[in-house]
Amino acid sequence: MRRRARAPIIRPMAAQPIGIDSFLGDPRVAYFSMEIALRSEIPTYAGGLGVLAGDTLRTAADLRLPMVGVTLVSRAGYFRQELDASGRQIEHPAHWDPARWGVPLDAKVAVRIAGRSVWVGAWLYVIESPLGGLAPVILLDTDLPENASGDREFTHQLYGDGDDYRLAQEMVLGLGGVRILHALGFRISDYHMNEGHSALLGLELLRRNAYRPEDVRPGEPAYDLPRVRGRCRFTTHTPVEAGHDRFSYDLVARLFAGKTAPVELSLLRELGGADVLNMTRLALNLSDFVNGVAKRHAEISSGMFPGYKVRAITNGVHPYTWTAQSFRALYDRYVPGWSVEPELLVRADAIPAEALSAAHVSAKGELIERVRALTGVGLDAARPILGFARRMTAYKRPDLLFTDMERLRRIAAQAPFQIVLGGKAHPHDEEGKRLIALLHEHARALAGIVPVAYLPEYDLALAQLVVAGADLWLNTPLPPFEASGTSGMKAAFNGVPSLSVLDGWWAEGCIEGVTGWSVEDAAALYDKLERIVLPLFYARAADPGGWIGVMRGAITKNAAYFNSHRMMRRYATEAYLR
Repeated sequence: MRRRARAPIIRPMAAQPIGIDSFLGDPRVAYFSMEIALRSEIPTYAGGLGVLAGDTLRTAADLRLPMVGVTLVSRAGYFRQELDASGRQIEHPAHWDPARWGVPLDAKVAVRIAGRSVWVGAWLYVIESPLGGLAPVILLDTDLPENASGDREFTHQLYGDGDDYRLAQEMVLGLGGVRILHALGFRISDYHMNEGHSALLGLELLRRNAYRPEDVRPGEPAYDLPRVRGRCRFTTHTPVEAGHDRFSYDLVARLFAGKTAPVELSLLRELGGADVLNMTRLALNLSDFVNGVAKRHAEISSGMFPGYKVRAITNGVHPYTWTAQSFRALYDRYVPGWSVEPELLVRADAIPAEALSAAHVSAKGELIERVRALTGVGLDAARPILGFARRMTAYKRPDLLFTDMERLRRIAAQAPFQIVLGGKAHPHDEEGKRLIALLHEHARALAGIVPVAYLPEYDLALAQLVVAGADLWLNTPLPPFEASGTSGMKAAFNGVPSLSVLDGWWAEGCIEGVTGWSVEDAAALYDKLERIVLPLFYARAADPGGWIGVMRGAITKNAAYFNSHRMMRRYATEAYLR
């Protein structure tokens, strides 16, 4: 390991320079995630996993929880999405300059990959809470002059092509991440793995907790497994089999060639699976606290991995980030303290109906303006907007709303509505890309009857506009594949009710007719739109309390509970303070 004198980070908006030394005193929880959504201009995230990670660290800053995030710098981002006239997705690199948002740190560590020493440097990005707290994030970078050209690219593309590249990335994240924290002088109390991508950090901890050879008797383990487990926490995020990384042991042996492996490959097979290295199983075996991200997801995960205790800590979203400015001002007036104690939003019943309506009209107007600028589609402020925006993949069923086009037209003829869509498909998810093109085809077929806008390059800023400006939030996954989902939670902070399948968080959050409505299939979706939701929306003039009542329910019953502050307080008490 090589170290130089530490340089402070100078941030334009900070009153004083914030240096790495500011974070090296008290022990911290190291939060490892392959992707972390820091801001729209920093494309180090692909979707919900990264957005959740960003909300986690923003909340740590709000609550002044001692944490440090660790991720890859992903200099080429995930990808920039272009959509042609037919809706075909075209991917472009999303290059960004880390020097614009952080500064290089003074430590470099080596990770041996395929027999070569790959040097890993780091950048410091500091999340600054409006409430005054700070959370450091370490962005790992192999694009260094010491490295060969191919090795410099390991931290370029988020979720890059091929198992070789992915395993190399996970070696940099897990092994390099632990080493860089030690090199920088962090005191780490716990290691929290956000999904299995960072599970190799447990092997580095085993290496650091190996017994001296002379102290190991024949047949005894060479490593202090209980000590390592006692320091590791693991959150699994997906019940979809394809979401769990697996690598062949031939590949593992090749990339861990020679003396590269932190532990013997025989032990790795015991911990990670006999046939292939399953990163989820490795994380499960190296953690003494494991949780799913919703009650139902924890039950499903226990069935997928029998023999492990999987607790449930349902996800939440960061209140201030996902609340439109008009609603922030509203809550500041009527529910002071809401942004640090969002549970206070149970008192939002006292907000006058006119004020709630005005706040939503403002947020909706911003969305309508952005939709016109991005797509040329003109939306009518008097008509309800149905919002659906997320990662585009088959199990999310983005086309469920369009199952029966004739019935959709009949419903719109009686009660006009509009649809706003958005989201990216993974570059190798051909079905997901086909679905985006299909949605564009449906939009053309509904022209003149139902205005439909598909927003390209869906990012944090655009997501905030959509969840706040929609009148109704749709989520139609195929059960039981929605681990949690958080878009409906974001909508709730803006008084937007959900019409969603009872899966993930909505199985806990739905109070029928109070916070929104549940659906099972396309027929139920159409029935509730036609008979309940749209009539209630259009009855606002005669019965303003009806629709406003559901808006209040979304705020007081959902936003007040499904927030990241409640989530992080549970992690602190149940996982970190064990």
